[in-house]
Amino acid sequence: MSAGERPVAGIELGGTKCIALLGTGPDDVRDEIRIPTTTPEETLGRLADALAGWSGGGGISAIGVASFGPLQLDPDAPDHGQIVRTPKPGWSGADLTRLAIPDCPFALDTDVTGAALAEARWGRAQGLTSHIYITVGTGVGVGTIVNGRAVGGLGHSEAGHLRVGRLAGDSWPGACPWHGDCVEGLTSGAALAARLGHSAEGLSESNPVWDAVVHALAGLMHNLVLTATPQRILIGGGVPSGKPWLLARLQDALGESLAGYAHAAELDMLQFLQVPGLGDRAGPMGALALALQARDKVSCRSAQ
Repeated sequence: MSAGERPVAGIELGGTKCIALLGTGPDDVRDEIRIPTTTPEETLGRLADALAGWSGGGGISAIGVASFGPLQLDPDAPDHGQIVRTPKPGWSGADLTRLAIPDCPFALDTDVTGAALAEARWGRAQGLTSHIYITVGTGVGVGTIVNGRAVGGLGHSEAGHLRVGRLAGDSWPGACPWHGDCVEGLTSGAALAARLGHSAEGLSESNPVWDAVVHALAGLMHNLVLTATPQRILIGGGVPSGKPWLLARLQDALGESLAGYAHAAELDMLQFLQVPGLGDRAGPMGALALALQARDKVSCRSAQ
């Protein structure tokens, strides 16, 4: 059996739970394991055991890990593969390369970059060369794909921490421990809970807090449109999930903010700003997409 016919393994490492998949895509998931995210030693140990079981049970042709961050992705850095400066207790310095298996292609990236790649392979970014995936959940993450590749350099994208203009009359200081009223500090599930004193789940559509959320997210997307020039933006995560009215408000607000400037004049907001085609499976599918990308790179080098 060739490597191309064997499944790959994908691990979505989240702040509260991890999902490990064996398969090749949304229509071919051969096994799925869910475990809670506890300590690095326990969590990574259980994930390594799952990978070892799959590897010994018939083989896997690549491994992809899509993780919360921030991550050190520079292969020349001494801390390559580690989670760096995270507020999650005990996880700063956790080495995710311990999930690698010798002689098996391995890829590591952020969970949002993985989700963006999954949407390009199977979802609503198919056929596009540049797009952005935004998740608004416990935090705010942005995966930016330009010319088919994830944006990176100094580090990976952290556009969820951009500062944008505040809604007139809103002086709440925000909840980000680093930046206060950055986009994440104003719109994430954690920020809304801090602001309201309780979870935003079930919060009425008419609650004025949504005005601030829409304003900040539209500001974020305005800046991304004019810098990364995506052909489409996909927005998911727990905060917008199941709220079609919120998507409609964001479409209207982004269109108003861009004001028809330059190429924005050509945009159909109903097509440009959408929810992910893979829904809440974009994250775990992102890990599989990373694994397939790693396998493809090795195959390309072998063919040269």
